[in-house]
Amino acid sequence: MRADTPVAGGIADSDVARSPLVSTAIPGLVWAFRIHSDGAPEALPVDQPISFSRDGLLWLHFNLADARALQWLTPANLDVPAQARALLLSKDNYQQLHTVDDCVYGVISDLLRDVGEATEDTGYLRFVMTERILVSGRHHALCAVDATRRALEAGHRVESAAALFETIVEQVADTMDGIADRVARALDEIEEKVLSDTATDLRQSLGRLRRTCARLHRQLSGLRIVFHRFEQKHLDELKPALRMRAGRLAQRLDGLDHTIVEMRERSRLLQEELHLKIEEQGNDNIRVLSILTALLLPPTLVTGIFGMNTKGLPFTDLETAFLWASLLLVLSSFAAYLIMKRIGIIR
Repeated sequence: MRADTPVAGGIADSDVARSPLVSTAIPGLVWAFRIHSDGAPEALPVDQPISFSRDGLLWLHFNLADARALQWLTPANLDVPAQARALLLSKDNYQQLHTVDDCVYGVISDLLRDVGEATEDTGYLRFVMTERILVSGRHHALCAVDATRRALEAGHRVESAAALFETIVEQVADTMDGIADRVARALDEIEEKVLSDTATDLRQSLGRLRRTCARLHRQLSGLRIVFHRFEQKHLDELKPALRMRAGRLAQRLDGLDHTIVEMRERSRLLQEELHLKIEEQGNDNIRVLSILTALLLPPTLVTGIFGMNTKGLPFTDLETAFLWASLLLVLSSFAAYLIMKRIGIIR
């Protein structure tokens, strides 16, 4: 191994002694942190060489859309199991967690970030974690890792690599919780409009909210299943720094997923109620048109009779024939009104 060859997680002491420092800046690196033995984080400049030989935990976060980062993440630079590196560089879009040779690696979902706020679109964070290093990567800007970065910059302490990854997952849950709160407020506003009979056409808004709930549910259900399965593995074989509290994380995700499912059901019920109101309004309109048609039908019959070119029509020889015909028109409509009133069509 050359003296200027960078090394990372799982490296031997002899390798550290021969490669104490990366000679150049790491390409494609978005940010880097060193977590000291007391848990205090230290932000590292990404445009400067990074030492791998110092004590503590190193977190390197890469932009995997940068081809230079893919070229750097080779066995010569990142000493992790081959399957872990393959998953880190892959484009798999399903969530998973694996352990092999004191290494935890996998893919988890997160929400994409746009100009500082979370969107409803799904992105994926890929990571490889050993006792000394956490390497993560994404193809698009994500919310949870960015929130974790800000927390570390604010002085948040982490005890181990597992604790750092748990912080990322907690931020995933917090981000989705924020989206859920926003959906809940929107549902409250729509429900108020529906119940107060001031609703216009809210079907499009309810459809968007149901879609948001469905997306969040898919992400959360996949993520909590991953942690439930991970909890069932023989985690005692892992080093203490890699033992995640998967059960606690799964419980948090279960509660959040239950809330999302309830809101999805609530939006469905509101959508059904809105459809019923729209149908009632349509039925009322049809009823009004039917009544108007029934009221105008007798006068139409009268005008049709007087419009026939036949002999023996009444009022043909009277000077006031038009007035009598008009009176018949009004009386016929009034008679139709009384009949419909009697049988209950008009209330």
